[in-house]
Amino acid sequence: MNFEFFVVKRLISTKKYKSSISAPIMKIAVVAIAIGVIMMLLSFAASLGLQEKIRDKIAAFNGHINISNYDNNSSQVTLEPVTKNQDFYPDFENVDGISHIQAVATKFGVIRTATDFEGVIVKGVGEDYNWEYFREFLVRGELPDVDSTLNDQVLISDYLANRLQLKVGDQAPTYFLRAENERPLLRAFEITGIYDSGFQEFDELYMIADIRHIQRLNRWEDDEVGNFEVFVQDFDEIDRKGNEVYENTGSFLDTQTITQRYYAIFEWMSLFDFNTALIIGIMILVAGINMITALLVLILERTQMIGVLKALGSTDWNIRKIFLYNAAYLIFQGLFWGNLIGLGLLVLQKYFKLFPLDPRTYYVTEVPVYLHWNYILAVNVGTLVLCMLMLLIPSVIISKISPVKAMKFE
Repeated sequence: MNFEFFVVKRLISTKKYKSSISAPIMKIAVVAIAIGVIMMLLSFAASLGLQEKIRDKIAAFNGHINISNYDNNSSQVTLEPVTKNQDFYPDFENVDGISHIQAVATKFGVIRTATDFEGVIVKGVGEDYNWEYFREFLVRGELPDVDSTLNDQVLISDYLANRLQLKVGDQAPTYFLRAENERPLLRAFEITGIYDSGFQEFDELYMIADIRHIQRLNRWEDDEVGNFEVFVQDFDEIDRKGNEVYENTGSFLDTQTITQRYYAIFEWMSLFDFNTALIIGIMILVAGINMITALLVLILERTQMIGVLKALGSTDWNIRKIFLYNAAYLIFQGLFWGNLIGLGLLVLQKYFKLFPLDPRTYYVTEVPVYLHWNYILAVNVGTLVLCMLMLLIPSVIISKISPVKAMKFE
């Protein structure tokens, strides 16, 4: 075995490669592995990051699971109230994996300025509202205060602020329709903050206000709200948790997950997984073919050495291991440079936002990056294992080499 490792050391010596015919092939194989790893890391990080970012933005405006009255209303505006006196509120104790539940209400309104007007959905929130997402979206001003006494503070999107030429501190006169033959009601809201989620489908609609405004406009009681938004701890279990929530809310209430409500968006996102799998398959295939080519060239170049080793009594498998060790060394080189460059690019994108995206198409303003050891480890281990398995086939050629003919080979 010591003799075999000595041969391996000679094979992987860079000095040996300098005058070797196989040297360019070895370098191409290393480059192919590195490029493949870079592409796979970028594909995983961008795909998972984009899905997570879009999913979180949808959840920011809707929660993960929506509980409302069982009616035929398919709009985003609340028509019939539901009481807050529910067994599952404020803590959903009957279902595990629920992180938060909040009561909200929505009402359609029209913001009217001196020069323009825009239709909006005023979303009323209370002291139980989770501001985690909107703190991230906030670009100017501060979040409205909904914990103290009723006030006119609202949070408006940057999209609406630009269209209506409004800024923090301005008044946003908003008209609300009431029952037939009744005059619209006016509320002069004060803009305390401006947010930008990058999700134009929501930014062009939602204005966040105190839920007590909606209750008064709709003539509801203090314990009546429009619906409940439920957040789950593990989004991968949202369908199962949605069924459990439905079973524990009573027959007069309906539940709907965001994957059901925004089915088209989530179906579009599922295509990312297919694209990622396709890229990974192509990259591993290209890297494997390059490694096979490199190993074949190396075997042909070392044919005389193979004959000498066989004449000295080495088995075919022992000789095959010598070349597989050498191939593994090249793969590790490719993995090192691929991880160094790939993870470097991902870190730069995560903190410096180098590559923008069109939010009208992708719902985000820049390429989001998801960094996690699980897919990084899977890419490295998977590349190493699959390439080594592919190299077992060409290494069989060694067993076909005759010692006598090999030692005469030029």
